[in-house]
Amino acid sequence: MIKEGDLLWTPSPEWIARSNLTAYMHWLKERRGLAFASYKELHRWSVEHLEDFWASQWEYFRIEASTPYERVLGRREMPGAEWFPGARLNYAQHALRHERPGADAVLHLSERTPLTGLSWADLAARVRVLATQLRKLGIKPGDRIAAYLPNTPEALVAMLATTSIGAIWTSCGPDFGTRGVLDRFTQLAPRILFCVDGYQYAGKPFDRRAELSKIIAELPSLERVVCLPYLHPAERTSLSTHTLFWDDLFKHPAVPASEFRFEQVPFGHPLWILFSSGTTGLPKAIVHSHGGILIEQLKAIAFQMDMHPRERLFFYTTTGWMMWNFLVSCLLADVVPVLYDGSLMHPEPDALWRMYQDSRASLIGANPGYVSLLEKAGVPPPRDKFDLSALRTVMLAGSPVTPEVMAWFYRNVKTDLCVQNGSGGTDICSGFVGGVPILPVHAGEMQAPLLGVDVYAFNDRGESVIDEVGEMVITKPMPSMPVFLWGDVDYKRYRESYFQDFPGIWRQGDFFRMNHRDGCFVLGRSDATLNRHGVRIGTAEIYRSLALLPEVDDSLIVNLDLPGGRFFMPLFVKLHKGLELNAPIIEKIRQKLRTEYSPRHVPDKIFQVSDIPYTLTGKKMEVPVRRILAGMPHAKAANRDAVANPQALDFFIEYARTQKDYSMT
Repeated sequence: MIKEGDLLWTPSPEWIARSNLTAYMHWLKERRGLAFASYKELHRWSVEHLEDFWASQWEYFRIEASTPYERVLGRREMPGAEWFPGARLNYAQHALRHERPGADAVLHLSERTPLTGLSWADLAARVRVLATQLRKLGIKPGDRIAAYLPNTPEALVAMLATTSIGAIWTSCGPDFGTRGVLDRFTQLAPRILFCVDGYQYAGKPFDRRAELSKIIAELPSLERVVCLPYLHPAERTSLSTHTLFWDDLFKHPAVPASEFRFEQVPFGHPLWILFSSGTTGLPKAIVHSHGGILIEQLKAIAFQMDMHPRERLFFYTTTGWMMWNFLVSCLLADVVPVLYDGSLMHPEPDALWRMYQDSRASLIGANPGYVSLLEKAGVPPPRDKFDLSALRTVMLAGSPVTPEVMAWFYRNVKTDLCVQNGSGGTDICSGFVGGVPILPVHAGEMQAPLLGVDVYAFNDRGESVIDEVGEMVITKPMPSMPVFLWGDVDYKRYRESYFQDFPGIWRQGDFFRMNHRDGCFVLGRSDATLNRHGVRIGTAEIYRSLALLPEVDDSLIVNLDLPGGRFFMPLFVKLHKGLELNAPIIEKIRQKLRTEYSPRHVPDKIFQVSDIPYTLTGKKMEVPVRRILAGMPHAKAANRDAVANPQALDFFIEYARTQKDYSMT
C-alpha cells in the first residue's frame, strides 16, 4: 500500500535541463552573478531578497510598461503593500502581444461542437472590435462588467476586451443559481452584463432565460445586456429593453492593431473581481490587479507548471472558479489554453481523456475527486486506450490530495509524469506551495513553497514549526494578494479575513505542515477543525482513511463544541450503491480510524446520507454543516444557491431539527 512520503517520481537529467527553472537559474548567473546549487537555495534568496527577486521577474519576462516603475516595493506593510509604484501597463496587452498570423491562440470544444482552433489574428481582432464598442457605449476605466457565460471563446474575448480598456471583469458560470449570481453582482453595480440563454450539460439542455430575467430585474445599474444565443442559436429573445446581441457588436469595421489603444493603468489597478464561495454569508468580492496577476501568472506558468510556448494546457473548469482565470492567463506566455464547456464524463466516463488526447495537452488540471469517479465507473487505465505522449504534467487542485490519488496517475496514466499537488486559491489567484518540476514527487506531498512565497506553519504562539501541524501563514507580501475587497471600508473585512490572528501576517485559514525537506501538506480548513480534548485534527486525515474503504464513496465529518467542555463528532458517509449502513461497516470504519490514527479520530456516531454537500467550486461544506447542526437557521448557515447539490443539505437540516444525540444548552 502506498504511504505518505513514498517516492513516486524523479525527474531525469534531461527533464531538469529543459525546464524553465533551470533556464532561469542560468539567467540569474549570467545577468546577476547569482549561483544556486538547489531549488531550496533559490527559494531562500527569493524571499530574503524579495525586491531583487520580483525585479528579476519583471526583466526575465520582459514586462512592458508605458512608464517605468520607481521601485519594486513602495510600501511593504500587509495589507496595503504597494508594488511597482509609478509603472503603467495593461494585462490584456501582454496577452495579445503574441498576435501573429498562422498560429492558434486557443483551442475550444463543447458537448455540441468539436475541437476547433481560434487563431491569434481572429482572437485579437475580436477583442479590439469589442473593446472599441464598449468604449462607444461609454465604458470607462474602473467600470464593472459582469458575465454569465460558460467556458467558451466568447467569455475570453469579453474578458480581454473589458480589461484592455481598464474596466473591471467579473464572471459566474450559467450553472449558478439566481441568488448566487445576485449575491455577487449586486455588490458591484455592473454597467454591462454578458450572458447566454442557456447551456448543455451531460447531454441535457438547461434554459436559463427565466433566471436571467430575474437577475436583470435585480440589477438596476445595468445599462446594456449583451446576449449570446448559445443554447438556441436561431432564437433572438430580448431579455430586457436594453438587450444587444453578441453578433451585432461585431458588425463593425476591423480595428487595426496600430490604431488600438490599450488603457495604461497603474500596477495596482483592478483587473477582475473573484468571489469566495459564499456558503456562509455574502461572498467576499476579491479584487486583483493588472500588474499583480500579470507577474504572478507568468511566474506560475513558467516555473511551477513548466509550460513552454505553443504547448497546450487543459484545465476542466467553469468561469465561476479561479482556475478559469488561471487557465486563460496562459496566453500571457504564448501557451495555448483548451476551453471546454460540458460534463467531464459525457458521453462516456472517460470522455475527458479523449479530449486530453485530441488536444495534445502537455498539462492537465483536475480535481482529486475525478479519480474516485473514474474508479467507481470502472474505467480502464487511460494509458491502455489513449495516446497521451504529449502529457508531461498533472496539476491537482480544489481539495486535499491523498497519496493514493497521486499514485493512481503513475499506475494508470504514465510513469514519466510530474504529478503536482498544490495549495493557493481564489484569494491570490495563484499558489503558495505546489509543484516544482525539477524536484522529486513524494506521495501526498506538495513539493515545496513556491518562489517569492514566504510560507510557514505557525503554532498558537506565532512560532514557526517543522513536522507539526500549524496555521498556514505568509509573512511577506505577494503581488497578487488582493488590492482590496470591493465595498470594504478601511480594509475592515480584509483585516478580519486574513490578518486578525497575526497582525501584519497573512493567515490563509488552512491547517498546514512542512517537513524537513520542505514538503508541504494542507490538512483542511482550520475553521473546520476537529478539536478533541485539546488535540486539533485535520479533516483531511479522516477523509484519506475512509477513501480507502471500498464501502465508502464519500464522507463529511464535523465536531461540535458543547457546553461544559463536551464534544459531539458525527461522521456522515455516502456508501457505495446498494449498501446500507450496518454494524459491520460501522465497526470497520471505527477500527480503521482508530488503528491508522488514534481513538480521538473515531466519530461519536456514524450516519448514512444520500449525498455530501459541495460548493460550486468542489469543496466540502464542513463549516455550513457544523453551523446547521449547532442550531443556526439553515438559510443563514448555508446559501443554497452557492451549493452544487443543494438537496444534500436537507438531511442535515432535518437531523438538526429532530436529533436527540446532543444538546447545545
